[in-house]
Amino acid sequence: MQENIFSLSLDTLGTMLENAGFQKFRAKQIYHWLYVRYVDDFDTMDNLPKPLKTYLKENFTTQKVQICKKEQSIDGSVKYLFATQDNLTYESVFLKMKEDKFTLCLSSQVGCKVGCSFCLTAKGGFVRNLNAGEIVYQVWAIKKDQGIPQNKAINIVYMGMGEPLDNLDNVVSAIEILSTLDGLSISTRRQTISTSGIAPKIKKLGALNLGVQLAISLHAVDDKLRSELMPINKAYNIQAVIDEVAQFPIDSRKRVMFEYLVIDGLNDDLDSAKKLVALLNKIKAKVNLIYFNPHEGSKYKRPSIEKVEAFREFLLKKGLLCTIRESKGLDISAACGQLRERNLKE
Repeated sequence: MQENIFSLSLDTLGTMLENAGFQKFRAKQIYHWLYVRYVDDFDTMDNLPKPLKTYLKENFTTQKVQICKKEQSIDGSVKYLFATQDNLTYESVFLKMKEDKFTLCLSSQVGCKVGCSFCLTAKGGFVRNLNAGEIVYQVWAIKKDQGIPQNKAINIVYMGMGEPLDNLDNVVSAIEILSTLDGLSISTRRQTISTSGIAPKIKKLGALNLGVQLAISLHAVDDKLRSELMPINKAYNIQAVIDEVAQFPIDSRKRVMFEYLVIDGLNDDLDSAKKLVALLNKIKAKVNLIYFNPHEGSKYKRPSIEKVEAFREFLLKKGLLCTIRESKGLDISAACGQLRERNLKE
């Protein structure tokens, strides 16, 4: 069975080539073709000797995943649906930010185990982890599709389908591949892992000291509401998560991001804002307020602009750095899991 070449680190590929009787430096040439020039046809890699091309075609493939659908918003954001060889689908989002900056939201699993009540991905349950190549391919395919040069800096956020810390080994491998200087060269400082708060794995990630940024999906300031929104809170409550975040190694110029999904009538009041300030008092934190993105069948509603802006102003006055995430893709299947869910129904 052919191996997905996007799953291989530069060192691993070099060792495999060396063991097969080829020079190790050929791995850098292959990485250059794949990740700098976006060429995925081994026959087109014209500085490789013919025997090596034959070896590559016999042992590796670049076709384990394909883009099967995409939706483009009037604001420039694009939702991609990828299909695997075992007939599963997962999503990514390309976000065009201000000043010609780009962010890619990547999936780490097909489905999700966490079961957040506001998330459409949870509806389909958990299917399987994505391997490193299936994670990396999202970046490669989107950059190629969007015509983004290899040397153009982009930001990566592991906050699509799935819980990244539930698939830590493959996510760590993907981070290594994506940050390789001879490849896509996306600095670990530009890669953010967003987690629902699996406290022991936050500790494990911190011990690896990869240089990545950390984002916590908080969404509530008391355990009762958070447990309703995120059942994982029953295993790892707010204080357990905060305790691990306080120990997490973070770049002195950076802050830990706390994602706060604002839901109408549930967590959008100033009393919640006051509790949030107290909760994050001893952490170098930044709060990202997110408007709930409505989707079919959800019991939750989008909050008013006035409520969200008042929430932000309260945090800022108390010295807590806070931004409101600009809503993207409201005219397409922008909610996490929405494009996959619609595709399954067709």
